[in-house]
Amino acid sequence: MSLGKDKALVALGIVSFFWGTTYLASRIGAQEIPGFFLSAVRLFVSGVVLVTWFLLKGYKIPDRETLLKLAKSGVFMLICGNGLQTWAMQYITSGLAAIIAALTPLLIVLFSFLMIKNTRITKILIAGLLIGLAGISTIFYDYFQEFLNPKFLFGTVLSLVATIMWAFGSVYSAGKNVKINLLYGAGLQMLIAGLIMLPVTLLTGKTVNLLHADTGALLALLYLIVFGSLITYSAYLYAMSNLPPSRVSVHAYINPILAVLLGWLILDEKLNIHVAIGTAITLVGVYMVNHEFKKQAAKKAEICPE
Repeated sequence: MSLGKDKALVALGIVSFFWGTTYLASRIGAQEIPGFFLSAVRLFVSGVVLVTWFLLKGYKIPDRETLLKLAKSGVFMLICGNGLQTWAMQYITSGLAAIIAALTPLLIVLFSFLMIKNTRITKILIAGLLIGLAGISTIFYDYFQEFLNPKFLFGTVLSLVATIMWAFGSVYSAGKNVKINLLYGAGLQMLIAGLIMLPVTLLTGKTVNLLHADTGALLALLYLIVFGSLITYSAYLYAMSNLPPSRVSVHAYINPILAVLLGWLILDEKLNIHVAIGTAITLVGVYMVNHEFKKQAAKKAEICPE
């Protein structure tokens, strides 16, 4: 095995572990810091660090058209995706948020079919979608009584909307050919999203003085910035550039399992037979959809090589 591939596998391990822990960190932080504000600060600081790094390396600020494309994708994936998901964790458990977010590959297939028209809806795709929904239904059944709580219901809806918007943004951005270093582009997206979100939190009053925030919440915020954004996103891009996408996609199955286990171990979140079975069923459905989607993409690549 080459050194480059060894490093790529280490990078994949980093992604699989740390992105699974960000749900726990977000849940801890959102108990003291309003979730949308927590996400805004995370994205703004991460964006400042990444953009400053690339500017010091001699990179130029992109033209207006490129910035606009990055901003549009950032609105869907970061503001509506990450922002709403972090806000949701004021009201729902980290494990439940992670399981809902695990539906992203299923939604990406649906949006690809509706928006790009390059996806065939096969029996396997339909079966995978139905199995994934059955898994989520099994988990929701266990939370049935909690849906009577308006805050829990609101948090669940927020998490679902966030997942839908992230999936929509993923498909939308895939059709935008932006010629820029991927990590630099991600930094610009984070910075733009943070600059939009911070004034919104100030105008709505959904903010706190971080100097007076709880130490645990501040450590959670620092963890999200350093490990959730800077280190792990860099590792993700490195893994994507050195490993087959199908190999890298394994993190989508590890992240929610790790999030559920950590929430149970550290925050005493619910983990019983319904949650365990529902999670397993959901991930089986996600795997079937993901596998079929990638198989179709591979066939198209063979027919239409660049």
